[in-house]
Amino acid sequence: MQLKDDLLQCPMFSGVTDEDLKFLAGVIRQRVCEKGELLFSEGDAAAGFYVLAEGRVKVYKLSPDGKERILHIVQPGTSFAEAAIFGDGHYPAYAEPLQKSRLLFFPKREFLDLLHNKSQIAINMIGGLSRFLRQFATQVEQLTFQDVPARLAKYILGLAGDENDEVLLPIPKGELASNLGTVSETLSRTFRKLSEEGLISVKGKQIRIEDRDSLEDIAESTKER
Repeated sequence: MQLKDDLLQCPMFSGVTDEDLKFLAGVIRQRVCEKGELLFSEGDAAAGFYVLAEGRVKVYKLSPDGKERILHIVQPGTSFAEAAIFGDGHYPAYAEPLQKSRLLFFPKREFLDLLHNKSQIAINMIGGLSRFLRQFATQVEQLTFQDVPARLAKYILGLAGDENDEVLLPIPKGELASNLGTVSETLSRTFRKLSEEGLISVKGKQIRIEDRDSLEDIAESTKER
């Protein structure tokens, strides 16, 4: 039952049948990994892909001088590294847990063999990849056309949703800075600026939205404004 729940919370497998789940259970390898345990490195041959059941995982690249750039933080119910098993067969980045995490690993050969017999799984996977590509395109657009205040405002509003005015940052501010395509010093100045303008109030990781309308205006602004 736990495995079924883990898979059904992942968009890629949200439409599979109970019969499909039985076949999937035959190829899945469950792993429990500690914080900082390297799952794979950039350039490694892709042995398979993962679905995160519990915990958090960061996917990142390293610059030539060793500086880390986080591409995204994987949350429970999300698959990652699936594109690598269809492309050139190599992982395009690094991945490691930010805390103790439970993962479902899908070995490449066993999973691809299963796709030949269970077309619905393949269809669901394509849907999951499409959603990821849309998210990636949005991230690129934000980095290209929006400044740091706009990116931060959009991030805070995304956490809060339509109903909440108080949110708790799920990751350290240093990781958030990298995820937003900036550095810690710039992020700190941006938090301070939004606070001084009365748009938000900040206490540690706790953020309260004080002026939602103005924050939404900033979130929708571009560098050309």
